[in-house]
Amino acid sequence: MSTSTQQKASTVDNILPIFKSWVPEWMIKIVLFILLLPSIVLFFLPITNIQAAAGYYGSEPADMQFSVALFYAGYVGFYSLERRFFNYLAAREYFILFTFLLLLSSWICYLSREVYIFFPIRFIQGLLFASTVNLSLSLMFTRLRSERAREISFSIFFGLLICALPFNNIVTADLIDNFNFNIVYKGALFSYLPSLVLLPLTMNRIRLNVRFPLYRLDWQSFALYSIGLVLIGYILIFGQEYYWFTDNRIFYSGMGLLFLTVLFVLRQQAMKHPYIDLRIFRSRSFKAGLLILFVMYICRFVSGITNSYFVSLLGFDPMHVSYINAFNLTGLISGTIIAACMVIQKKNIRYIWSIGFILLLIFHLIMFYHSDVQANEYNYFMPLYIQGFGVGLIMVPTIIYTISSVAVSRGTSAAAISLAIRYLGFCTSIALINFFELFGKSMHYNAFQDRLSVLDYPLIHHMHVQTNLLLTKGLHPGLSDKATEKLLIASINKQDQVRFAMDYYELIAWLIVCILLLISLSPYLGKTIIRLRSRRLSPA
Repeated sequence: MSTSTQQKASTVDNILPIFKSWVPEWMIKIVLFILLLPSIVLFFLPITNIQAAAGYYGSEPADMQFSVALFYAGYVGFYSLERRFFNYLAAREYFILFTFLLLLSSWICYLSREVYIFFPIRFIQGLLFASTVNLSLSLMFTRLRSERAREISFSIFFGLLICALPFNNIVTADLIDNFNFNIVYKGALFSYLPSLVLLPLTMNRIRLNVRFPLYRLDWQSFALYSIGLVLIGYILIFGQEYYWFTDNRIFYSGMGLLFLTVLFVLRQQAMKHPYIDLRIFRSRSFKAGLLILFVMYICRFVSGITNSYFVSLLGFDPMHVSYINAFNLTGLISGTIIAACMVIQKKNIRYIWSIGFILLLIFHLIMFYHSDVQANEYNYFMPLYIQGFGVGLIMVPTIIYTISSVAVSRGTSAAAISLAIRYLGFCTSIALINFFELFGKSMHYNAFQDRLSVLDYPLIHHMHVQTNLLLTKGLHPGLSDKATEKLLIASINKQDQVRFAMDYYELIAWLIVCILLLISLSPYLGKTIIRLRSRRLSPA
């Protein structure tokens, strides 16, 4: 037996005793899946039905977007520090500890209606989610002998992540429509209970690695990094609402972010064992992968505008929207499967990216020309599938390409930065949508007002027809004129919504065109393929 074969066999043999001998491998996968699924559902939960969530907490929709950013920031910030706890605690005790804490956090969310209690709990849930992901995936990946199996497992996990939002819509829409918003957290409470029962029954008290004491924890870097991430989310989500840096809250947040960034970079450069190894940015392929990942995440969350269009203009209820998004979910699953096959077949990365972004371009062009105040729902089935297919095709190969483009010893830092770029893409997409919704709609509203005049014959005719229609429906003659004016304003607001959505689709379409040109003109991408070089590659 060769040395490499012996090393692989010993690694797997060291992992097998974690679970008791009577536990089959399929049961292990089920236990890990049961543990991961409730946390993935909690990730984007507040924005699955953002109006219901905001109404329950008595807050604004932007607050619910910020709560998702807090969860994301906790996940990103704790990712690197969590590995110290991962090496310190035995696997079974670690699983039980953070599962119990997740259950406790869901119980607090279920009981509380104060948004300022909800915010810190969301950040803590992000920390616990990092623990869930790292330990679960470490158990999955170290059991896999072949590169092909690892690529498939990467695809399955990241497929679960990108399917979280449409999946949440389908699962929670009916519950939220019939009960209070917090019923979902009650469901999460019961979802974690099987894990608390199964983990002690199926796992042995054994460690994955040699126990490292919890001294010299780099909590200073964790604090700087996490606070900076929270400030990024706060600035990008609330910036347009507060008129950006003209408001003291945004201005001081920006100054604080700049100070923390400089301090964090200087600290990492001075440390022998940095929290994030900044040498990963020397890799050209790594930076190219980050750019593609960032743009893809902006394109991914255009679904927020699409869902808003379905609800505000076409009048669909949340359950109806969730069923329509099943086509998007199907596209995500199909794209992820095809992407995994392409990675296994060593397809050129330029080929994969080009197909994915062309599909996203087709989606945005279709939505640009099909946006109207009246439409049939079946016109959007295929575009939603295309958008999901394009995102699924790009996501997994890009993350694997980005992480594998640096040295194996720096894989953890590459995974952490890839995760941070995805967080930045999420917050940037919200900032762009808020800009076009708050600023763009007001601009179009003013433009419509400038063109409307009492001397405009088509307008006079339209109002006259509306007034007569209301009178024939039995409305009192003294109220018909006011009702007609309100209907006119509502019609203008609908046109504003359509125009703002079209502006956003146009912007993203041009962005995709630029990315396609960049991909086609980059000579070093011509012969680049994706290859996982480490069996212990850090999942981001």
